[in-house]
Amino acid sequence: MSQAAPASFVYDPPLEPFLTVLHADDDLLVIDKPSGLLSVPGKAAEHGDCVESRAQERFPDARIVHRLDMDTSGVMVLAKNPAAHRHLGLQFERRKTLKTYIADIWGSPSEDEGEIDLPLVCDWPNRPKQMVSFEFGKPALTKWKVLERKELTTRVRLFPHTGRSHQLRVHMLSLGHPITGDRFYSEGEALTASSRLALHAETLELHHPAHGERICFRSEVPF
Repeated sequence: MSQAAPASFVYDPPLEPFLTVLHADDDLLVIDKPSGLLSVPGKAAEHGDCVESRAQERFPDARIVHRLDMDTSGVMVLAKNPAAHRHLGLQFERRKTLKTYIADIWGSPSEDEGEIDLPLVCDWPNRPKQMVSFEFGKPALTKWKVLERKELTTRVRLFPHTGRSHQLRVHMLSLGHPITGDRFYSEGEALTASSRLALHAETLELHHPAHGERICFRSEVPF
C-alpha cells in the first residue's frame, strides 16, 4: 500500500529572487526557477503567484512550454511568441531536448551508475503522487550516475529520457534511496536531511526555434 500524500498544504512562494533570467531574446526566455514556486497558477486564487505570472510582468508575451515541480529548482524555458511555442512544444513532445538534474539521495547506492526503466501512473487516491505500475503505467526511463558519496547521502546526476510527473522522485525511491527533503516520497531522516527537495534542473539543451542551432543553458546547484 502506498503512503498517503501530505494532508495539508500552505503555499508560501519565495519572494526573492523574484525571477532570475538566464537568457532572453525575441523567441526564448530562460529562467532559473527557485524551489517553492509553482510553474503555472493553481486553482485557488492564492496560488496565482507562479513562474508564468512573474515572467509576464517583465515579458508580457512569455508562455510556459514545460513545467518543473513546485519544489524543484533550476532551468526552465518559456516561449515569447506563438511560433516559438509550437517549435519548443514539439521538441519536448518528441524528446529532442536533453536535460540533466542534480539530486541528493538518502543512503549510498551499491553501484556507481545505473538505469531505471519503470512505468509510472498517478496514485489516484493520493494524487498528485505517482507510483510504479506495470499494468497501467506509461514508460519512464532514467539514467543516473554517482557524483559524490557523503556520510549519509549521495549526490547523483540524473538523465531523464522521458518526462513523467514525479519521475525522478519515484525512480530514486524505487532504488531505496529517496531524494532528501521530499515531502511526498521520503520520511524520517531522509525527509529532515534537507530543508527543501534536493532536486535541481541543472541543464537544458534544445534547438533554438528561430535558427535551429543547438544551445544549452545551465543553472548552478543551490544546495
